[in-house]
Amino acid sequence: MESKMNERIRELRRKAQELAAEAFPGKIPFDPNPDPILWDRIHLSYEKFAELIVKECCDQLVKEGEAWEQFSRNPPEGQETNTGAALFAAYRLKEDAVSRLEEHFGVEE
Repeated sequence: MESKMNERIRELRRKAQELAAEAFPGKIPFDPNPDPILWDRIHLSYEKFAELIVKECCDQLVKEGEAWEQFSRNPPEGQETNTGAALFAAYRLKEDAVSRLEEHFGVEE
């Protein structure tokens, strides 16, 4: 099963492995002949973990955009003049920022 994650996630995975190896030098034995199925499964789990983090970040951006949208529809007293900007920002956040993150990391909905 080929993951749809892009090279940036793979780079981050390699960096995470390097950081873990630095944190625990000599603690994890190196196997020059690892089981290829196990190795593929481990790497896929890293990629799926990263994908879940990116999706969670996107979900948080959507929630924040929805809060801004709610503000624009029901502004507190004295904030009525700020609603247009809040609505525009909410739209941009929900659409553009989420799309940019998904594209950057190669995550599909």
